Amino acid sequence: MKCPYCGNTDTRVIDSRPIEENNAIRRRRSCDECGKRFTTYEKVETIPMIVIKKDDNREQYERSKIEQGVLRACYKRPVPAEAIKKTVDEVELEIFNSEGKEIPSSQIGEIVMDKLKELDPVAYVRFASVYREFKDVNTFMDELKSFLN
Repeated sequence: MKCPYCGNTDTRVIDSRPIEENNAIRRRRSCDECGKRFTTYEKVETIPMIVIKKDDNREQYERSKIEQGVLRACYKRPVPAEAIKKTVDEVELEIFNSEGKEIPSSQIGEIVMDKLKELDPVAYVRFASVYREFKDVNTFMDELKSFLN
C-alpha cells in the first residue's frame, strides 16, 4: 500500500479489525519511510447490480438512493440513525441476494416498504404515498386500511 503522505510503497499493517458485521476490514498502517500512520478499508468488490426503471431504462444500483428515501420517510420520527442504517443494510442484502444481476425498481420499492412497515408505521405510509403515487385521499385511505388489517 502506497503511503498517502510521502508516496513510499513500504508500509506495514499495525492493526486489523473487522467492521460492518464482518463484511469489511479496517487496517491501521504505518509508513516505514516517514513514520506516519493512516487507515485503509478493504471490502469485497461485487458485480454491479442494474436497476430497471419504470420507463425500462437501466441504471447502476446506488445505495444512496435507498438511504435518501428511507431518511425522507423517517424525517422527524423517533427512529435512531442506527436503525435506519440497519434497515438500508437489510434492503441491500435482499437486493444482492436476488437471483439475477438486474432488478426492477418496483421490486426494490416493495422491499423498502416491507422493511419500513416493521421499522415505523408513519415512515411506511410516507414512503408508500410517494412510491405508489397516491392520486387522492381515497387511495391513501385504502393503503391505510390494508396496513391496519
